[in-house]
Amino acid sequence: MKQTIFADIHRRLGAKMAPFAGFEMPIHYPKGILHEHLAVRQRVGVFDVSHMGEFRIWGEEALPFLQQMTINDVSKLVPGRAQYSAMCYSHGGIVDDLVLYHCGDFYMMVVNAANIGKDFEWLRAHAGAYRVHLEDVSERTHLLAVQGPRSAEALQALTEVPLLEIPYYHHRWGKLAGVPMLISRTGYTGELGYELYFEGDQAAAEHVWQEIFRAGAAFGIEPAGLGARDTLRLEKGYCLYGNDIDETTNPLEAGLGWITKLDKGDFNGREVLLGVKQQGIKRRLVGFRTESERAIPRQHYAIVHGEQTIGHVTSGNISPILRLGIGMGYVPVDYAGPGTRIEIVGHGGRRFAAEVVKLPFV
Repeated sequence: MKQTIFADIHRRLGAKMAPFAGFEMPIHYPKGILHEHLAVRQRVGVFDVSHMGEFRIWGEEALPFLQQMTINDVSKLVPGRAQYSAMCYSHGGIVDDLVLYHCGDFYMMVVNAANIGKDFEWLRAHAGAYRVHLEDVSERTHLLAVQGPRSAEALQALTEVPLLEIPYYHHRWGKLAGVPMLISRTGYTGELGYELYFEGDQAAAEHVWQEIFRAGAAFGIEPAGLGARDTLRLEKGYCLYGNDIDETTNPLEAGLGWITKLDKGDFNGREVLLGVKQQGIKRRLVGFRTESERAIPRQHYAIVHGEQTIGHVTSGNISPILRLGIGMGYVPVDYAGPGTRIEIVGHGGRRFAAEVVKLPFV
């Protein structure tokens, strides 16, 4: 089992550790998921997401290579900008969703931890036709996500980079707590937040963590684990690879048409996705909420209309903000409209009422 460079800190803080994507990761700290969730929504929280994968891509034909490999329009990326995107198979299914950074003389692709090996091999298998170089720098790259409405205030004393001047999905190179890093205004929570990419040894990593918590103490900063990361992203309707999107789903039915640039020229899966768009999608990823905080949908529960099973829950949990059960799942387009009444059926046959709602939930 792999560990991130912050593993000893998590244990000292009393985190509940569990396996995730081949890493031992903090699920929550002693105050619990609800406390961590509300800290991020109301103040500021810090996530260790160093398990994520980072690839560097450079060379004369890096741009045409990435245009072929990803569904968004990489030509729109200029140095200092980031782009949410995905890679597709030729049949239109999703290899992974990702964030692509233009770092000047190279691009950095950030991928899901469970897919690092698969994604790098996928890129490498297609790179031979291009004058391009690839390097997997995941092992040496540390990543902290500092998220919440007070995140800029909490971090600003540690850096000369004017954090509030960085627009959403932009990044700057600079020092924070004296350590060189890429400071990105991105995140997976729907709040103001920054993702901090840096390299260094154990002492440097611990120094960055401790300085962030020292500077953030006045703003109610808290450590947050993967449990709160999941409830936060679900409230915003963000997809999780392996749950809501995978090789059996395409970006158009997953609500990712806004990053699928069918008019940019050829890319992997484009022909199939053009056909899907012309014929119209047959199912759609929707959000739904239950009527009680005791009615919590879970992955794989059936979505029922009348006596007909019309889909299955892909992600489900309680919303700490709404105090209701919320979830997502694919249903036929006839049942995808907000206001559609459905039922969720658990593994024991327990049924509870739910309603399709527009995303995000909060």
